[in-house]
Amino acid sequence: MSNQIIKSTIILSLSSILAKFLGILFRWPLVMLMGDEGIGYYQMTYPLYMFFIGIVSGMPIAVSKLVSERIAYDDRSSILSIVRSSLKIMIILGLGTSFILFTCSNFIIDFLKWDSKVYWSLIGVSIAPISVCALGVFRGVFQGMENMIPTGVSQVIEQIVRVIFGVSLAFIFFPMGIEYAAGGAAFGASFGGFISTLFIIIVYIKFKKKYFYNVKVNKDGNLYLNRILKIAIPLSLGATVSTIMILIDSILVPQMLLSAGYGHKEATILYGQLTGKVSVLINVPLALSIALGTSIIPALSKLFVLKKYDQFKEKVITSFKLSSYIAFPCFIGLYFLSAPIMNVIFPQNSDGFDILKYASVSIPFIIFSQVSTSILQSTNNYIRPVINLLIGCFLKVVITLCLTGNSKFNIYGAVLATIFSYILTSYLNIRAIKNKLKINVNIIDVVLSPLLSSLLMIVIVLISFNYLYNIFDNLILSLGSCIIIGGIVYILSVVIFKRKEINNIFLSIK
Repeated sequence: MSNQIIKSTIILSLSSILAKFLGILFRWPLVMLMGDEGIGYYQMTYPLYMFFIGIVSGMPIAVSKLVSERIAYDDRSSILSIVRSSLKIMIILGLGTSFILFTCSNFIIDFLKWDSKVYWSLIGVSIAPISVCALGVFRGVFQGMENMIPTGVSQVIEQIVRVIFGVSLAFIFFPMGIEYAAGGAAFGASFGGFISTLFIIIVYIKFKKKYFYNVKVNKDGNLYLNRILKIAIPLSLGATVSTIMILIDSILVPQMLLSAGYGHKEATILYGQLTGKVSVLINVPLALSIALGTSIIPALSKLFVLKKYDQFKEKVITSFKLSSYIAFPCFIGLYFLSAPIMNVIFPQNSDGFDILKYASVSIPFIIFSQVSTSILQSTNNYIRPVINLLIGCFLKVVITLCLTGNSKFNIYGAVLATIFSYILTSYLNIRAIKNKLKINVNIIDVVLSPLLSSLLMIVIVLISFNYLYNIFDNLILSLGSCIIIGGIVYILSVVIFKRKEINNIFLSIK
């Protein structure tokens, strides 16, 4: 197993977890201030922003992949050409998108049949694409060099600024109305992206002076411009389809809830619980898998281009095993502790814990889908994950339309749609890995140890929680103690079940 993959994943995982917890810290005062209705207005525009992120997300991955390939041949002049070409594309795209969102906000709201109170949140989000584009390019450069520290630090900085400015503006504008508070939060979130971009540009300039000293840009820039687009467009299509799943919820779920007999306010509240609370908590473990996927693409790409197929196969299997060790304890923990977790994070406003309980079932399948997509992308199989995700997206639409409008299922119809769509997508991706790369992923071998360890963990945690709560009569203290106990039990049980495998991991880190 690659030493660098493990270290890179650890760095990105720690920074991503910290960033996600800061994201919770950002949402918490907003929920307490604006309630589920206000967070619903904020979250309604968020999928549109994520849709844009999907459109441009292929660029940092493409840059990462191309840079890692050039690093393998120590071709530094071409790396500078890659950076310059990708920045040209992204700056134009960012400015154009911000202009469209800002000038066409009312048209977008009318077309998507959103509540008119969403306007200020959309205005706040409209300025974000300008910074996001440049940020993605520089993150891609450092990731291609397998240096995850600038990316990790920039993520944390972005979230810190979001918390400070977003929450402050929400409180300042709250007396004017909930919709203005939601707009202030959106503007603060966008401002976090600007500060993060400024940080990573400064880091890159300092790095460039040392690493690219006396290196001239490759004159054949159009060659890399074409290669970047050839890689980035399919990747962006895949990510766009993924964000369409989120956008589907923002468009269909409120409308289907209205069909189920709910009023506009009730529909917004349920949507706010799903996307403003539940999705935020679900995204914490998903940050780990994203970090893993980000780390393995340049590492696998390098092995693939150098035709080291035995090492490549070993790292593919290892990536699935690592993803299982992330997925199952998070799923089991959130499923059985959804109520106390929601009560601790959102006291006096914990509605939606049942949604969290059932939504947690999707975690393993989303993680397998993400990791398998990264594996296929690293081997130039860009279109297959897009097709698989489109199939999953189609299933999600069908289930959402059939179940969410039914009063018996209501918001849980959207949850079931997400679960089944990612089950299908992950299955199709794993089958593609078997057929195209001739790598047979033994799912039982991959999931057995983390699943057994997670079940043992949750039994001890639930017993401990009831015992400690009777002693302390304090939910925060009891839950916090149980999470620590659960973590220790999980690690020990994993070592017992798979001692040889864990030893290999630690040896590779050393």
